[in-house]
Amino acid sequence: MEIFKNLEQYDYEQIVFCQDKQSGLKAIIAIHDTTLGPALGGTRMWTYASEEAAIEDALRLSRGMTYKNAAAGLNLGGGKTVIIGDPRKDKNEEMFRAFGRYIQGLNGRYITAEDVGTTVADMDLIHEETDYVTGISPAFGSSGNPSPVTAFGVYRGMKAAAKEAFGTDSLEGKVVAVQGVGNVAYNLCRHLHEEGAKLIVTDINKESVQRAVEEFGAKAVDPDEIYGVECDIYAPCALGAVINDETIPQIKAKVIAGAANNQLKDTKHGDIIHELGIVYAPDYVINAGGVINVADELYGYNSERALKKVEGVYNNIEKVISIAKRDGIPTYKAADRMAEERIERMRNSRSQFLLNERHILNRRR
Repeated sequence: MEIFKNLEQYDYEQIVFCQDKQSGLKAIIAIHDTTLGPALGGTRMWTYASEEAAIEDALRLSRGMTYKNAAAGLNLGGGKTVIIGDPRKDKNEEMFRAFGRYIQGLNGRYITAEDVGTTVADMDLIHEETDYVTGISPAFGSSGNPSPVTAFGVYRGMKAAAKEAFGTDSLEGKVVAVQGVGNVAYNLCRHLHEEGAKLIVTDINKESVQRAVEEFGAKAVDPDEIYGVECDIYAPCALGAVINDETIPQIKAKVIAGAANNQLKDTKHGDIIHELGIVYAPDYVINAGGVINVADELYGYNSERALKKVEGVYNNIEKVISIAKRDGIPTYKAADRMAEERIERMRNSRSQFLLNERHILNRRR
């Protein structure tokens, strides 16, 4: 694997390899960009097929966090950690405390959080060794379960997308097809129900579906049927890559706005739905409520302040739509452009403050 070639291609700043023989720790910290501030991104634990696969995942995810944090308006860069191992049987206290010491050694360049395969309890162990961690137990000043806040951000973003498609951001009477009824989607359904939206839901977990039927009067359909139902808004809140060659011809919604990550199977699918006139709320913009929420912990968590920031997801979706119109591009490209423009503005601004006498003398030579 040509590591430096990959770093140069997308301007990655740093990779840190962490190992601790005693605990079995094998971790990779990828820091993509710190133009806006310290890199924030979760720690994922997974049974990777190879070390190369782990490196590639860390790089991909860290770059995604740069865009997510920038688009969310946070003064944070993007980073990510992957720990190689089975989260069901390879965890131990020594592992996460050793990892915490590695984070501490970066002196604030990287701040971690919970991700796939890690828990609040794991973050608490990391917190024993460093303050550069979020998503810890509420007893330590954390924000707690991020699902309700993520759902609130998705709800706000959905309203902004609806305004573009229907001329009003009211969801009263709108039919919303929600794919997946996990923690985030359940809270999203609650917001939609309270506003008077009509819900169609599906999930492989029948108990989750039944809960939504009983509490919100939702209509239940089989998982394969959700794409083709008659609805105004399609909300993918489970698997990624659900917008693809097979599903697009079935979709009748005028808006796609949901909590799932990586909803487009390929960028071409973003082009296709754009050509069809479907308003797409880019996933990493609309589902940023969770990271906005945990980022508030860095200032001493205040729930009212955090929720106020998460309300801004509405404005961020509006900005994406505005850029898409301005440049004649699909919204998924507009989201990237919004993030890149913000990073570039800050990079140019900060470059002025890097000038000192030594730099000036070197320029004169």
